[in-house]
Amino acid sequence: MSTINYSEKIPNNVNLSEDRTLQRALEQWQPNYLQWWGDMGPDGSQNFDVYLRTAVSVDPQGWAQFGHVKMPDYRWGIFLNPAEKDRKIHFGDHKGEDAWQDVPGEYRANLRRIIVTQGDTEPASVEQQRHLGLTCPSQYDLRNLFQVNVEEGRHLWAMVYLLHKYFGRDGREEGEALLERRSGNQDNPRILQAFNEETPDWLSFFMFTYFTDRDGKFQLCALAESSFDPLARTTKFMLTEEAHHMFVGESGVSRVIQRTCQAMNELKTDDPAKLRAAGVIDLPTIQRYLNFHFSVTIDLFGADQSSNAAIFYSTGLKGRFEEGKRNDDHLLKGQTYKVLEVSNGMLVEKEVPMLNALNEVLRDDYITDSKAGVERWNKVIEKAGIPFRLKVPHKAFHRNIGALAGVKVSPDGRHIHDHEWNANVERWLPSDEDRAYVASLMGRVVEPGRFANWIAPPVMGINRQPVDFEYVRFN
Repeated sequence: MSTINYSEKIPNNVNLSEDRTLQRALEQWQPNYLQWWGDMGPDGSQNFDVYLRTAVSVDPQGWAQFGHVKMPDYRWGIFLNPAEKDRKIHFGDHKGEDAWQDVPGEYRANLRRIIVTQGDTEPASVEQQRHLGLTCPSQYDLRNLFQVNVEEGRHLWAMVYLLHKYFGRDGREEGEALLERRSGNQDNPRILQAFNEETPDWLSFFMFTYFTDRDGKFQLCALAESSFDPLARTTKFMLTEEAHHMFVGESGVSRVIQRTCQAMNELKTDDPAKLRAAGVIDLPTIQRYLNFHFSVTIDLFGADQSSNAAIFYSTGLKGRFEEGKRNDDHLLKGQTYKVLEVSNGMLVEKEVPMLNALNEVLRDDYITDSKAGVERWNKVIEKAGIPFRLKVPHKAFHRNIGALAGVKVSPDGRHIHDHEWNANVERWLPSDEDRAYVASLMGRVVEPGRFANWIAPPVMGINRQPVDFEYVRFN
């Protein structure tokens, strides 16, 4: 089952040909998907031959095949991890029972909502990144963008398969709607606000793939625990691809920092104005972008107290990150967790039932994970001998969801008055001037082996190819 059949119209490892009704329904959805890709996928790229990685099996060993392919011909399909024999539910009220192979009627609406919300983020990020190819800093980076885009497209396929197979007519209608919503559209926006923001430049793209795709990792890890076995198997495979997206983000920001540090040492200055005159992105601006993307992403975990989160856990729909490694009873009744609120002008911790705080538990796990990558960025600055450190802002900073929505908190975690916020906001978040400056650097560099002035080349190419390999043939 782990091998993928590419001889079929829709590549899959789920024996699609044995279910003619489902096969026909998905074959009807396929042209609409390709139409959406033509309208909303990477701008002007339909005819390029791109050096892409395609999954050939879902085994951890050697699941990828590399070769030049036109993106509309990419072999999108439906790939699930192999079924675990006699898998049991390991958390919530159904703990110890057999995992579900079908959707229990009473959880149908909630499961559908979870799958639709996850599915909606995938085409949204392709739409957000649609124009980036026109300002790529190198061919290597352009190829990475396209790889991320085709995989987000495949993750949409993964969710649409579940909707079609397990949710009947409702599922088919939801599958259509996933192609009708548009990122940032006033009348028919994407479901989550972070996916309606623009990704206007490559620094934003690298930050997005580092921070926001990491949210994807944590959400998918929580869904990979699901009692609904097909969802758990689908998301486990998606995680393999998600790891590459985060690599693109982490290494992208790291290379921007490396180039800035090089310029600082050459020019012997940390003056942002002088560094900007030299055409690199100064470290304080990178910090402000980090603050923005981090704070927008941690809102994606939802409100700090949520009855939905409690229901999703107790009913076995969505577990915690690495549920199996936690040594508690996996029921969580009677347990508590600390969340933040403002009381008498101070940020204070308050104990609340753990089940209601599961969004916060996931958010805290995410924050720990994010900090590790930021420390790796700091190593680059340290190595260059520059006394500057990037920091993740306090989790109450610039929040728009839950108890902290709209509360004014400084990056170091002080509750402050509006006047202090207004006086400092341009030190803490990207200003219009910052965004205009970063945008001004975005020229298109596509000659193999050449890189824009504001970013360092990578240490190595893709799939053991040289850095100056022709990753994209423009035809």
